[in-house]
Amino acid sequence: MIGPVDCRGKGVAATSGITYNTVMHLVIDTNVWVAALKSSRGTSYKLLSMIADERLQLHVSTPLVVEYEAILKREIVTLTPKDIEAIVDYLCLVASKHEIFYLWRPLLKDANDDHVLELAVKAEAIIVTWNLRDFHAATTLGIEAVTPREILKRLEDQS
Repeated sequence: MIGPVDCRGKGVAATSGITYNTVMHLVIDTNVWVAALKSSRGTSYKLLSMIADERLQLHVSTPLVVEYEAILKREIVTLTPKDIEAIVDYLCLVASKHEIFYLWRPLLKDANDDHVLELAVKAEAIIVTWNLRDFHAATTLGIEAVTPREILKRLEDQS
């Protein structure tokens, strides 16, 4: 059961002692998509097959969508470019879209990941990635980076 929602779409817990599931706001790093599309047996695939789950809210920005499409078309040879475009189009349909107006570059070890951090700050979201080391500095801005495995564990704990 999903509890009340405040004006920004975040789940809020009731004070009556009843615990409600809250919505997890997520920014998915491209490496999670690559892993999911390369193998349907892994944690990444399991998480991304749940993107329509009401306990999850994905967030995207134009730079991240462009990165998704470019890298997936390059890395996933088992799908056609049209298949990749359909996947990215679906993601854009279900995700909250954000424009980013501020930059803290460079902040991360890999400057190519700074746009992911900027989106997470704007969306007040958790970064889901397999490269935790690359997002270590995200904590300085109050952003958590976790693996897909950790998100699945949190979802299971909510059930």
